[in-house]
Amino acid sequence: MNPQSNTSSHWFVLYTKPRAEKKLTEQLIQDGIEAYCPTQVEIKQWSDRKKKVETPVLPSMILVNIPDQERHQVFNRTHALRYLYWLGKPATVTSEEVESLRSITEDSQFESQELQSLKPGEKLDMTAMGFEQIQGTVKYVNAKECWIVLENVGYVVKFKKSQLEF
Repeated sequence: MNPQSNTSSHWFVLYTKPRAEKKLTEQLIQDGIEAYCPTQVEIKQWSDRKKKVETPVLPSMILVNIPDQERHQVFNRTHALRYLYWLGKPATVTSEEVESLRSITEDSQFESQELQSLKPGEKLDMTAMGFEQIQGTVKYVNAKECWIVLENVGYVVKFKKSQLEF
């Protein structure tokens, strides 16, 4: 039927220029490339006001779902820098991990847990946060934030107390 039906697409991690994640995602979607920039809402405080700001969960990175042979197409946009590589090959993320990330960042309906109960080095089952078959290790924790290393992805996710609900 379709000549491209034999080519399977994968989710790749694409580095972007700083603070260009959302803009590049929109541009790639306009180009017909499936792109995803996971975001979270943070409350930023200035001297005269507070404001809710949508910030990327993965700074300077987005996820793109594209066939391997067409990966070069993203570089038609100036904000795309390079792909993330792992062990000499472009790093891929499973569709299940992307969907889990979507459910965490978009739904945010998880049971709260006190940060003080978490300890560095502690292993966490991330299924409670929407990840499937992913283990996380607490890297750093204080009263306001927690850093969790996602072992299958090899990335540190930072949660602030206002956003950490699991």
